[in-house]
Amino acid sequence: MAAPLVNLALCLALLVPAVALAGPPFRTDDPEPVEQGRWEIYEFSTATHVAGDTTGTLSGIDANYGAAPELQLHTTLPIAFDDPSSGATVVGYGDTEFGFKYRFLTEDENGWRPQMAIYPAIDFPTGNAARNLGTGRTHVGLPVWVQKSLGGDWTTFAGVEYWINPGAGNRDYWYVGWALQRQVAKDLAVGAEIFNQTSSAQGVKDQTGFNLGITYDLSEHYHLLLSAGQGVQNRSTTNTFSYYAALQFTF
Repeated sequence: MAAPLVNLALCLALLVPAVALAGPPFRTDDPEPVEQGRWEIYEFSTATHVAGDTTGTLSGIDANYGAAPELQLHTTLPIAFDDPSSGATVVGYGDTEFGFKYRFLTEDENGWRPQMAIYPAIDFPTGNAARNLGTGRTHVGLPVWVQKSLGGDWTTFAGVEYWINPGAGNRDYWYVGWALQRQVAKDLAVGAEIFNQTSSAQGVKDQTGFNLGITYDLSEHYHLLLSAGQGVQNRSTTNTFSYYAALQFTF
């Protein structure tokens, strides 16, 4: 792969973890905020492999706090890594994210009305872009998420997100995702998602992919979240394989 294309693929892969944190263990988020006065904290790791490189978050904190009714505050503090096949692995602090989720529509469980929320986020360039541990630019994500209970143990959620992506050769891009989840046991939920993301830079192609995931309640306060998937469009340069793993603490 030519060097410019490798660099563009790295930029795309570095953006993926920020999106992957949207709705753990999936990239697609749900509109439900953390309850007022409560915390939801994830200790997580995530990575995406493309031709010639693997990059992501070796270890990170994703913290969410219910600041008011229908309002959640959010931050992500990552230790990023880059592992090129032709060079040394580098590890260091990555780009920091701040955002908030506001649910402006609640669900009518006996009718057709879903719940909906906005979840704008800003990624600040705190990582070292020269070492491929950050993008070197401030990025802004502007999503709308929607969710509906389907009766019984089934829930579906979906949304669309527009990313403002400055930088030489970069492009603003869209993300669209849809997920379906089922509570198969008291402590276990399983689900799947499909998603599409348009090109984020010159020479980087659109990507379509899927993830399969589980959430397992270890106790009232501790929860295990896992997902894995891959691309089905332009797979080798966008998402040969990706994973997300987290221990969630709620209190």
